[in-house]
Amino acid sequence: MLTAHKIKVFQSLDKKKFRQKYNLFLVEGNKTIKEIPNSHFKIREIFSLDPSEIPTGDFDTTKITPKDLKKISFLQHPKDSVAVCELGEEKFLANLPIQIVLDGIQDPGNLGTIIRLADWFGIPQIICSEDTVDLYNPKVIQASMGSFLRVNVVYRDLVEYLTHSDAAKIGTDMDGENLYHYKFPEKFNLILGNEGNGMRPETERLLTEKITIPRFGKSTESLNVSMATGIILGQIFSHKGKS
Repeated sequence: MLTAHKIKVFQSLDKKKFRQKYNLFLVEGNKTIKEIPNSHFKIREIFSLDPSEIPTGDFDTTKITPKDLKKISFLQHPKDSVAVCELGEEKFLANLPIQIVLDGIQDPGNLGTIIRLADWFGIPQIICSEDTVDLYNPKVIQASMGSFLRVNVVYRDLVEYLTHSDAAKIGTDMDGENLYHYKFPEKFNLILGNEGNGMRPETERLLTEKITIPRFGKSTESLNVSMATGIILGQIFSHKGKS
């Protein structure tokens, strides 16, 4: 049953402190909700316009009206269902050949898109600085288009992690080697910095190599971090496809 108290709780889940307080986050849309049972995330309950369209399991499912759906949705145009899920337990995957490392990414759309790119290219883990936008931010979940269910996202002290990592530490820099001439090693961390300020000096000092995406046009000052990630991953895997 969708009570006034539940509506108040769900509406508060746009803020990290309340997601942590209640150990909950929301997933919207039947397409993504149908994939949750195949992941390590647990559904607490589902509210849907048409419960016959969504999975059943060890959780309550409640049929609601479009008016009620709008009250608990973070979308301007709410979809068909909202699943209330428990926050996942963070687990670190060790000894991976390629890891994406994000230093201070603040835009939830960028993080969600990078998670989606990692999923597309088969990269199982993203390591985020502790001040990177929260994985469970509703806009991150929405932008990932369900990829958050398959990509492990962990938060770490990046200086500590990179100091102890035996893999190459490759970051983007205007003075780096041309991406299209660079030969990536077998094992490395791909490090990307904050949208406006780039990576922190303490992170940059730990880089072992730097690359740059050459600009062929004249109209754009810079690429947004998710676009840059897509270009770099495309180049990395174009070579792997030829090997």
